[in-house]
Amino acid sequence: MEENNIQLTEQEEEERLAEQAKIRREKLAKLVSEGKNPYEKVKYDFTANSSSIKENFEKLEGKEVSVAGRLMSRRIMGKASFSHLSDRDGQIQIYVKRDDVGEEDYMSYKKDYDIGDIIGVKGFVFKTQTGEISVHCTHIEMLSKSLRPLPEKQHGLTNIDLKYRQRDLDLIVNPEVRTTFIKRSQIIREIRSYLDGMGYLEVDTPILTTLEIGAAARPFKTHHNSLDIDMYLRIETELFLKRLIVGGLERVYEVGRIFRNEGMDAFHNPEFTTVEMYQAYTDYKGMMDLIENMYRTITLNVCGSAKITYQGTEIDMGAPWARLTMKEAVKKYCGADYDGWADDAAARSVAKELGVEVEEGEHATKGHVLIALFDKFVEDNLVQPTIIYDYPVENSPLAKRKPQEPAFTERFEYFICGHEFGNAFSELNDPIDQKERFVKQVKEKRAQEPGCNAQVDEDFVAALEFGLPPTGGLGMGVDRLVMLLTDSPTIRDVILFPTMKPRK
Repeated sequence: MEENNIQLTEQEEEERLAEQAKIRREKLAKLVSEGKNPYEKVKYDFTANSSSIKENFEKLEGKEVSVAGRLMSRRIMGKASFSHLSDRDGQIQIYVKRDDVGEEDYMSYKKDYDIGDIIGVKGFVFKTQTGEISVHCTHIEMLSKSLRPLPEKQHGLTNIDLKYRQRDLDLIVNPEVRTTFIKRSQIIREIRSYLDGMGYLEVDTPILTTLEIGAAARPFKTHHNSLDIDMYLRIETELFLKRLIVGGLERVYEVGRIFRNEGMDAFHNPEFTTVEMYQAYTDYKGMMDLIENMYRTITLNVCGSAKITYQGTEIDMGAPWARLTMKEAVKKYCGADYDGWADDAAARSVAKELGVEVEEGEHATKGHVLIALFDKFVEDNLVQPTIIYDYPVENSPLAKRKPQEPAFTERFEYFICGHEFGNAFSELNDPIDQKERFVKQVKEKRAQEPGCNAQVDEDFVAALEFGLPPTGGLGMGVDRLVMLLTDSPTIRDVILFPTMKPRK
């Protein structure tokens, strides 16, 4: 019974919020009638913020400052009151005294102001008897009225669905969320800084394309009215970037949004951010060195240490990353030896013995079986940063074949905490081989998805015919890296406005 007396039902909470919203609108009407419409404010010149005041207290003590932010608490005590103001960097306490701000402004502060209002304050910096650095107000004004009440402080914003739908509110009441997205911005800045320092050129390539290519990912389709043609949101930036290598730019990268019309889970959102980078005159081993050094540098700069903790597991970015071929990894974790399989049938027999289902016929080659065993037995074991390289040609249509082992390609992926974070190739630059793989890929996609409009990108093939130098390329998921460095369990925690099903 005591629980029920303290905790409001959902309906009672809605009624409470509605009543508070009504009262706030009445306060706004009163302010407007008095010629004090807070929405008419066009700017406010502040000279300091919460962090600069705290970090420079010895220099600022007794000096006048002006600060602005959101009113997050009030403790009314007759002729003097304490509040907390929240800005981008944190919170600062303000001390409001009737004799210092004037009778009229003090009464308005007591009666017209609400938690959530945006306010501006002028005053001098001091420290309270309890040792809290504060601003003693000499002037206070409302800069914007909050018409909706914030969630009760003791409950916060804990409804997961509401957190993602109303990220603005989430950022207001949950400081740790704000920290995550500040760190996200820093991570992207570090990526750019590292690549710029390596001589890469940042570029932008089209998001809307006229082709549905034969890749496995399913695109979003739209229609261009003026040209009267169907178009597709890009599922990768790869082909355009490699055309720039053909054009002689030699080192290029793009931080870009990618769109895939597929399922959603803790590591997948239909709209996400990647970085793809391409470098002429290197191969996939050169890209291995690049990504390992880049991750180490970013982690040190963002987290202050090469050792981090992700969901309770310590990850060491500073140690040399393990490197295994896919054949070696499968043999290590399930005992299956690719080199001991006489033919495709023998491979299928091994898969059956290990309880892994594979298709019959042309879609169940030795390469397909190796991939299936890797997915089943290996990936979850790759906790510390690990590079898996030399992938079967069956699932690597854009990677160069290994000269001494043409059933495999010069491709790698790297894994951390049992999840793939990026993908890289020695890029295929043989236009004849590329055209044959594209044709096969399109054929397979049309067979799997009758009615799809998959086509060979003839413009890309034509570009290869002008000559693509030996090139290493790599694509990495930005959102997954942010998850890792902010210890976030789901991709929705690191995308400001993740894709959500509309509410009815």
